[in-house]
Amino acid sequence: MQKTLKAVSFAACLFLAASLFLAGSALAENAFKIEDMSDMSDFDPNNFQNPTGDTFKIGLLQIFSGPGAGNGELFWLTTTWVAHDINKRGGIMIDGKKKLVEVIKGDVMGKPAATKKAAEKLVLEDKVDVLWGTSGSHLALVIQNVAERYKVIFHQSLSMSDSLMDEKNFNKYTFQTMWTTNQVGETTAYFYAQRQKEKKFYIICQDYLFGHSLADAFKKGLAKYYPEAEIVGEDYHPLFAKDFAPYLTKAKASGAEVIFTGDWMPDGGNLVKQARQLGVDLPFANIFIDEPNSLAAIGPEGTKGLVNLNQHIGDKNNKNGMAFAKKWNDLWKDKWSAPYNTLLYKWPGGTLGYALENTYWMLDVFERAGSSDPEKVIKVWEGDVYYTADGKRLEMRACDHVTIRDTYATEYVYPNPWFEEISSGDEVFVIPAEKSMPVKGGTCK
Repeated sequence: MQKTLKAVSFAACLFLAASLFLAGSALAENAFKIEDMSDMSDFDPNNFQNPTGDTFKIGLLQIFSGPGAGNGELFWLTTTWVAHDINKRGGIMIDGKKKLVEVIKGDVMGKPAATKKAAEKLVLEDKVDVLWGTSGSHLALVIQNVAERYKVIFHQSLSMSDSLMDEKNFNKYTFQTMWTTNQVGETTAYFYAQRQKEKKFYIICQDYLFGHSLADAFKKGLAKYYPEAEIVGEDYHPLFAKDFAPYLTKAKASGAEVIFTGDWMPDGGNLVKQARQLGVDLPFANIFIDEPNSLAAIGPEGTKGLVNLNQHIGDKNNKNGMAFAKKWNDLWKDKWSAPYNTLLYKWPGGTLGYALENTYWMLDVFERAGSSDPEKVIKVWEGDVYYTADGKRLEMRACDHVTIRDTYATEYVYPNPWFEEISSGDEVFVIPAEKSMPVKGGTCK
């Protein structure tokens, strides 16, 4: 069940009803309709067949080789899922005719030079219509510059830095659907302010720009929404640290009630695992410690009490969302083989969920533009409102091309509706969009 962490007045309800009535025709058009979804029973990410001929081309920029290749594996699944669904519906209408969707890989290798080379190849040789990616704000900025130079739309779907769309870095060809560090900080602070249960927080983050930026955003969020809360300590560790004991020992001694972390895997999983081994049973407020394969090594008891903040969290009571999830889960159970048969891919939640919904949105925008002409796409996407399969409202702020949306929190419990091997979310708390807004950049005044 979803709980909205906000009191809604009768007048606000009337205003909302009027707004929905006036937006009715737009909602009917700019939404994912579960009843229009194709039969996905033949979809297999290991055997996706790209169409040939005059296609609509997505340039998928991710890490496809080396230690980070799991990123490419994951987003190949989500992007080809959407392409397969759209292709079975007949494609999208572009320049007066239906075009099937083709997905072309660009291996960024986790390096700026490789990212620039891959992006330019996709644009100049493969002639893609849109660039999609990527993990790492320093890499996303490289792609933004390529997009601006060659006048191609960049769907910035995975990097979180507030600076990407600020006055310095903004360009009109880039649209960011990923939430930002400021949204994470305000989401977390607002959730705990409404919860009124814990007041003492200890920060453990990775020692690079993102870790420090996220910690700063959380501290600003607390000052705004929960000034009576206290940061009782903070530490920053090297990426891929082996020993978290010094940080965890200090956190336990500090009297903290919650550890806030922005650690992504494997650091996040190792942080929790070592905490439990050391007898540190504090809950972790996190955005990335939701990867089921890593959590399975900790088990149900060790993962109880984790609080995950996210753009997308599955809700067992959402009829359309569950209908979508069932289509996915049926294939996971009966059809998919390695690497797509692990717990990570069991449900389309978290990272998988928002990658799917944002890719559907992007293709919907192109079809409504009726063209791959960037200027026509920009005109449609600026200020656009789109509703996802489970009814989430996404709005592209026109002045800086960042996404305004509700965000979500869930506390991990066992048993839960999703996994037998680990604790996971059950009740979903909604943080209204106006309580976790992205910092204004671009041409915003």
